[in-house]
Formats: sequence, structure tokens, C-alpha cells
Amino acid sequence: MPTHKPDEPGHEPEEVDASKGYEPTDVRISGIVVFLTALATFVAVAGVLAYGIGKVINAHMLKEDGPRTKWTSTVDVRPLGNLPSSPELQNKLAQMTQTFPTPRLQTDDGNQDIADLHAREDLLLDNYSWIDRSQGKVRIPIDRAMELLAQRGLPVAPTVEHTPLLTGDYEPVAARPLTSGFARTGYELDQAAARKVEAGGQK
Repeated sequence: MPTHKPDEPGHEPEEVDASKGYEPTDVRISGIVVFLTALATFVAVAGVLAYGIGKVINAHMLKEDGPRTKWTSTVDVRPLGNLPSSPELQNKLAQMTQTFPTPRLQTDDGNQDIADLHAREDLLLDNYSWIDRSQGKVRIPIDRAMELLAQRGLPVAPTVEHTPLLTGDYEPVAARPLTSGFARTGYELDQAAARKVEAGGQK
């Protein structure tokens, strides 16, 4: 490897003998030694800094936690081994699971909860029920309410005088909705299809 610097004045570029087919000069060991020394120094300094910062953080945490007691000491539970399962304990756990207050952990992404909610809504929408028995208020099915509404009509609001429309304005028109705005979930549709298949099989 040429050791001269062509940019320096007074130095002419040397002719390279390529007849040997390899570099006749050796690699400079000093550069490698300097690099490894700097790397080792950096690793050592970083390790000392990390250790010191860890000690400071642990001291601060221990100061906030207060003095150690038997309730905060770590206990090795490995000598206890695997505890045998108790049927009585399992029964109590099952009872606690059944009586656990809501909201409970959902195991089916809430599909059954939504289906139960829609079933309760259907009971209110499709059947008669009391709202306030003392005042004689009754909730009627929605189909009957729609029939009464079609017979009696809606109360007419008093007419309101409108100012003349400006250029480019138009009267707003309320479009009739294509659906009632209520749709069953895929889970409920699958359950309904399964019930139809079971009913057809029983026949």
C-alpha cells in the first residue's frame, strides 16, 4: 500500500509494481490499535455510567418505598411445588365467576351480550308492559303504535312564515329512509339460521 500523500508538495507519485499480483506493503497496526483502544475506553465509560445511573435510580426508589419489612420482602415459593387442586375451591371459584358483578370479561367479543340486548329490546318493542302502574301508563307494541299513528296522524305544527328564497337556495326535502335503521349482527343472523335449520329438522 503506498504510504505517500500525493497532495503534499515535493512528493511525486510512485510507480506501483503490479507484477507480483499482491500488495507488497503491510497494513498499519497503529490504526487498528488506536481504534480498539478507543472502543474499549468507550465501552468501559458507558458501563460505568450505566452502573452509576442504576445505583442512583435504585437508591431513589428505595427511598420512596420506605424501609423494607416482612411484607415487602421477596419470598421464594419454589419449594412449595405445585399445589393440589381442591374441588371445593373450584366450586367456590365457579360460584364467584357466576355471581361476579358486571362488567364481566367477554369471551366471545361481545356477540352474546349484543344478542341478549336485542332480545330484551324485542320484548319491549313487541309486547305490552307497564311503565307506571300507579298512573296507568302502559308501553304498547311498536306495530300497534304505528297503526294508531297512521289512523290518528301526527299533531300539526303551526305554519311558519318563510322568507322568500334567495337565488340558488332550495327547500329542504326529507327523504324517506330505506330501512328502519336497525340491523341484526352477523352472530344473530347465524343463530336465526341455525334455529330455522333445527326447526326444519324437527318437522
